[in-house]
Amino acid sequence: MPNGVTAIAARPAAPAPEAGAAPDVRPLWIGDLKVDPPILQAPMAGYTNYAFRQIVRGFGGAGLLATEMVNARGFVWLDEQEATHPDRLWGVADEPRPLAVQIWDNDPETLAKVGRRLAREYGVSVVDINFGCPVRQVTERAKSGSYLLRTPEKMGEIIRRVVEACHPTPVTAKTRLGCSRDRINIGEVAQIVEEAGAAALTVHGRTAADMFRGHASWDLIHEVKRHLRDIPLIGNGDLDTPEKVVAAFRNWDVDGVMIARASLNKPWLFAQAAAALKGEPVPPDPTLEEERELMIEHFRLVCERFGEERGAVLMRKFACCYAQGRPGAREFRKHVVAIQTADEFFAVVNRWFPRG
Repeated sequence: MPNGVTAIAARPAAPAPEAGAAPDVRPLWIGDLKVDPPILQAPMAGYTNYAFRQIVRGFGGAGLLATEMVNARGFVWLDEQEATHPDRLWGVADEPRPLAVQIWDNDPETLAKVGRRLAREYGVSVVDINFGCPVRQVTERAKSGSYLLRTPEKMGEIIRRVVEACHPTPVTAKTRLGCSRDRINIGEVAQIVEEAGAAALTVHGRTAADMFRGHASWDLIHEVKRHLRDIPLIGNGDLDTPEKVVAAFRNWDVDGVMIARASLNKPWLFAQAAAALKGEPVPPDPTLEEERELMIEHFRLVCERFGEERGAVLMRKFACCYAQGRPGAREFRKHVVAIQTADEFFAVVNRWFPRG
C-alpha cells in the first residue's frame, strides 16, 4: 500500500441464525401478485435506480424491487413537452418483473393519469403511492408525502382514483405513523387506505417529525394490524441485519418487511435475510475483492446511462455506501467524493480496494 494509506478491511461473515430460529413465514400476496420471499426493497430517492436494482438482483433475496419515487406532476410536464421521461424510470420498461414504481403528488387526477400510464404502457407489477416522505421539499413545498397524513380523507380520495385508473394492477400505499409523536393517526389512516382499495399497506415506524432519528417503533407497526381486515401489512424501519428481519416476523404481526437504507451499504442483505428466514446458513458478506468488482460493475451501469463524466459524479455517493463501516472508510470517502472522471474513480478504488 502507498505510504499513509490504510486499505479498507474486510468485514467478518454474518453469523448463521440459531437452529430453529426461523419463523413460519409465507409468501406475501399483493392483489394477485405473489411476493416470495416477503422481503421488499424500499424506494429511495437518488439511490434505487436501475443500476442499484441490478446489483440487488444479482444477489437475489428481494421478493419485490422498487424504483425511486417519481413525481407525477413532473412526469406529466415532460409528456407535454414531448421530452424524455424521468431518469427515475430508467430501465423500467425492459427489466425483469416483479417491479414496483412509487409515485407522489397531492392531486388525485394527476396521480391517476400517471398510474394508468405505468400500469398500461410500462406494465409495472405494482403502483405504490408515497405518503411517507418527510423531506421538506416534498411536504411543506409540495404538500405531498407525509404532509397528507394531516388529511386522511384526501389520502383515501387519491387511492380510490389511482386504484380505478390502474385496475387490475395492484395499488399500494407507503406511510408513516403520523405527522409527529403527539399526532399518531396510523390506525385511522390504515382503515382509510384499505377502504379506498389499496392492495397492501407499508408502515415506516417513525413519524414525519422524526425524520430518520431515533428508532423505528415496531410495537406501533404491530398495532396497525388490528385496524386492517384483509390487506397485508408490511413493516419498515431499522432492518439492517438478517437477525432483525427474522425477529420482525417472529415478534410483530407483519406479513412482509421492507429494507431501506441498510441495503445501500449492503445490497446483499436481502439474500442474507431470505436465507435466515428459511433457517439456512447466512451467506457471508462479499470479500474486499468481490466488493471492489461490485463497485466497478455499478459504475459501469451508471456510465452506460449517463456517460463517464456525469457517471463519475453520480457514483460518489454509491462508492461511499460500499465503504460504510470499514476501517479506512473516512479517508476513502474524502477522496472519492472529489472524483470527476472515470480515471480518478479507478485510481481511488485501486488505492483503497486493492486486488488480492
